[in-house]
Amino acid sequence: MPRRSLRYLWRLSSWRFELAGLLCGLLLALTPALAQLAVPALTAHVVDSTGTLSAEQVQQLESKLSAFEQSSGAQVVVLLVPTTQPEDISSYANRVANAWKIGRKEVGDGLLLVVAKDDRKVRIEVAKTLEGAIPDLAAKRIIEQAITPRFKQGDFAGGLEAGVDLVMKLISGEALPAPAAESKPANAGFDWMNLLVFAFIAVPVVAGVARKVLGPKLGSLATGGAVGLLAMLLTSSLLIASMAAFVALVFSLFSNVAHSVGSGFGSGRGPGGGWGGGFGGRGGGGGFSSGGGGDFGGGDFGGGGASGDW
Repeated sequence: MPRRSLRYLWRLSSWRFELAGLLCGLLLALTPALAQLAVPALTAHVVDSTGTLSAEQVQQLESKLSAFEQSSGAQVVVLLVPTTQPEDISSYANRVANAWKIGRKEVGDGLLLVVAKDDRKVRIEVAKTLEGAIPDLAAKRIIEQAITPRFKQGDFAGGLEAGVDLVMKLISGEALPAPAAESKPANAGFDWMNLLVFAFIAVPVVAGVARKVLGPKLGSLATGGAVGLLAMLLTSSLLIASMAAFVALVFSLFSNVAHSVGSGFGSGRGPGGGWGGGFGGRGGGGGFSSGGGGDFGGGDFGGGGASGDW
């Protein structure tokens, strides 16, 4: 084999090892992010993933928070989870609050009350707009004087009711813009339109580069892994990240097959000329405009609030 060919193969192998090393390094760096709890779906003002509250208790608290949003515009959300591990409750609450974007657009009047039942911890996460109405000291007093004493007695519904009542009282004293005529409940989260745009534009590019550098099979695996990691960073959802990785893997494998078939057709010759250009390239997909009615989507949480335990 000529020396030039040997040098080419050696360079190609080196590129593969380097890229594989980079992917491994990226995976190790993102291991803490992958270990984080996924942000749950925001389906109502009260999200109880522990089953602690009865249906009647959930409905009572939901009605109170919904009525408060209708009258004041401010959005208060209660979340119960078994644990926030490996994160501490303050980091988890801040991540969820910013992902949900609790609070009206251009107002940002949101508040999140998180209960980690198995950890025996509670957190009041306050958006920047409401930090004047509910400073850290006030949030701490609400937890220590209204919430945790009832939690210690096993009265979770009573503790949440008492805490929510005090929170709403403080927010009512703040000069906030009047609510819109038709205010919808908070229902924010990850923008699926961004994920679709990312999938249609970025995945083909990543798949093409990985296929050329690593080969068809390893390139497809690398594409799926890279897309899954990026989706995890964008959504903080392990389920969405897994789905994105699977779709990217299938797409990359399908592209390999289509590329091989296209090359076969392109290499065939007929009388008087070739077959033509084979399969054409795929155009980039367009994105959807990010929409969604209502006044949600404006919360900006900078870490204000307080935590406590019982």
